[in-house]
Order: sequence, then C-alpha cells, then structure tokens
Amino acid sequence: MVAGLSSGGGRVRILIRTSRWAIWARRLGGIAVPLVVLSVLLHRFGLVSGDRFLVIIGLGGVVALLAVTVSLMALARLWQTGDRGWNRALFGLILGLVCLAPYLWYGQLALHYPPVTDIATTQRDALPLIFEAGTADMPAPRLLTAEQIASTFPNVVSRTYRLSQTQIFEIVSQLVEDNGWTMRRSTPPGGSGQPGRINAQTMTWPGWREEIVLAVTGNDDSATVDMRSASLNAPHDFGSNGLRIESFLRALDEAVTTALRDAAGTAPPAADDVEDEAIPPVTTEGDAAAT
Repeated sequence: MVAGLSSGGGRVRILIRTSRWAIWARRLGGIAVPLVVLSVLLHRFGLVSGDRFLVIIGLGGVVALLAVTVSLMALARLWQTGDRGWNRALFGLILGLVCLAPYLWYGQLALHYPPVTDIATTQRDALPLIFEAGTADMPAPRLLTAEQIASTFPNVVSRTYRLSQTQIFEIVSQLVEDNGWTMRRSTPPGGSGQPGRINAQTMTWPGWREEIVLAVTGNDDSATVDMRSASLNAPHDFGSNGLRIESFLRALDEAVTTALRDAAGTAPPAADDVEDEAIPPVTTEGDAAAT
C-alpha cells in the first residue's frame, strides 16, 4: 500500500507500511505459546492446582484461537493491500495452530469417549486408592455403568489364569515396572489365599495424576487379576483409564501365554495332561459366565 511519496535529490520513494494485523498476529502467537507450555509444566510439577491449570490452559486456548483468526485476517489484507508483514502473519498462524493442536486432539477424544474418571474390572472397594495431601478431597468420581464399560472398553474384565498366585503376581509386578509407572505400594500374596496388591501412579502429559490398583487373588493352581485406574482430580480422563486397563491386560495375557509355553517346553506333558492342553490359559469373566 502506498503510504506516501517523498522526493529528495530528484528521486521519489514509495513508503510501504507494515500491517498492524500481521504485528498483532505475531504477538498473539508469541503469547499463546508460553501460556500453554508454562501451564502444563507448572501443573506437571505440582506448582498449580488442577482448577488453576484449567483456567490458564483455557486462556491459552483462547489466545491461540485469536492468533489463528487474526493471522488469517492479516494474510487476507496483505493479499489485497500489498503491505509488509507476511512473515509475521505466517509465524503467528503457525504458532497458533501448534498451540491449538492439543485442544483439537483432546476435543476429538472427548467426543469419542464418555466423561469418566474411574474404571475398574470389579467393585472399587476391593481396589482402594492411596491418597496424598490434596487428593483425599478430590471430587466424586464420574463412573460408567457396566453396559457402558462393556460397549466402550470391552476388554476391561477380570482375568483368570492357570498359573499360581505367586507367579501371576511376579508377572504383574514386572509389567508395572516395564510401563514406567511409579510403584507406590506392593504387597505380595500372603498365606491362606491373601491377595497380592500393587498401587502405582502415572501422569498424563497435561499433568493429571492417575492411580492404578492391581489385585491378584487365587491359590497354587490359578489366579485372578483385577484392575482399577482412576484420575485423582481430572474432570475427564479422555479414555485414558479404560485404554490403560485394556492395554495392560492384553500385555498380561501375552506374558502369561509366554510363561505357559516356556513351562510346557521344559518337560514333556504327562499322558493325563494331554486333554488339559486344549483348555485356554486365560479366562475372562464373560467366559466364566458362558460356562
């Protein structure tokens, strides 16, 4: 855009101004990035509460959306006027889109998974959580009905295996370690069929802490594994608890199958065991009900 003409020494200079829309697009994008990044870091390190985190991260989303909107308007005006500021407008657009990406991701998860914060394969009283300061007064959990769990997370069911309680507890403990979860309490199985129990904790990338509880009951012939995963303060888990249980139990199925194959390979089966080989090593609650 021609802002004015000036003559000096017989020459005429055309002055082109920098678009204010482009300047503000860049500024808003530069504000959105620290709002989003710092809010997540502060929440992960426990420096802000969950309520304050939601306010800050919400503000970051609004600023990021403004950055994208202003950037698009700046680009449209630059195309028409010929002003300077293409780099600023594009940079603001990129920063805004990068900041908006997590909101879009969690938005589609919220549409796909029902609002829930606590999922278990059995009664929750049998799988108690460990509370820290600030989590004992957490809001009431958002639960799903048995039908909703079966529809959304069909593999969230108890597992029964043809290995001893002690063997299954060792496999479960190893899988917890392999997942990188923080072990908070581990109680091996005791005598007289006392259950083994593990409490562990993990953290989602926005900083929400979620606790996992595993209980192993049984005897020397078989063992049953139940699991609970709960968000301590989050208003919505976006499917993380149910997916975590399904993923862990699938890994447990594979680990137990491998252990049974290894055990079968150490010695030839006796004649009386030939019929037993046709019995599957893993049984779910649904299988037990069908029989």
